[in-house]
Amino acid sequence: MVVFEKPKALTDAPLHYCPGCTHGIIHRLVAESLEELGVTGRTIGVASVGCSVFTYNYFNCDMVQAAHGRAPAVATGVKRSDKNNIVFTYQGDGDLAAIGTAETVHSAARGENITVIFVNNAIYGMTGGQMAPTTLPGQKTQTSPYGRDVEAVGYPVKVCEMLSQVDGATYLERVAVNNVANVKKAKAAIKKAFQNQIEGKGFSLVEVLSTCPTNWGLAPEKALEWLEENMLPYYPLGVYKDKYAEK
Repeated sequence: MVVFEKPKALTDAPLHYCPGCTHGIIHRLVAESLEELGVTGRTIGVASVGCSVFTYNYFNCDMVQAAHGRAPAVATGVKRSDKNNIVFTYQGDGDLAAIGTAETVHSAARGENITVIFVNNAIYGMTGGQMAPTTLPGQKTQTSPYGRDVEAVGYPVKVCEMLSQVDGATYLERVAVNNVANVKKAKAAIKKAFQNQIEGKGFSLVEVLSTCPTNWGLAPEKALEWLEENMLPYYPLGVYKDKYAEK
């Protein structure tokens, strides 16, 4: 009896991510959701720029590479060209919440029927560990060696809270993948975001709090602890908007 196996929605390509990075977990959750919903064959993913730039190597579905920050705009075109497509973007915090802020906000405002997977690890990973829009107050990075000074550079962008005020957004939830219980909740949220698209309900975004052991300068186990102790208090988990939730 098979108890556990790799989803067929993932390729056999080895992941390029650093040891302890939780992108791999999130990839699996996306793949499992597509497979369980039976939509892998009509899914088109949009890869962003950042650590996840090679996402197109890992999913057994059609993929498009977008310019930095433009994934929601590309996804909009792909979805509108054929409404039968199931379209998702996979973006980090630098891609989605910095250069891609406008595309994110306006896709939500228009209520585009797409699914956005937003990975928040509070730092620029691929380019060496600079301060990101989501870097915590006081957090040390390559460009904030004394800690993020909010008086000088402002506060972190809380994407779910911000988009919850946008009328066109349908479903917004923040999850984490730092322990088994949270991974299960993350899977349920991602699957619901895809189910919403299948049902034509509009724009769904799942924000996933993730680790970056390399640029945080921590061992993988310690990075999970850092996420729990520092990111969860600042970025509370939960559903921020669900337009079609049962009353």
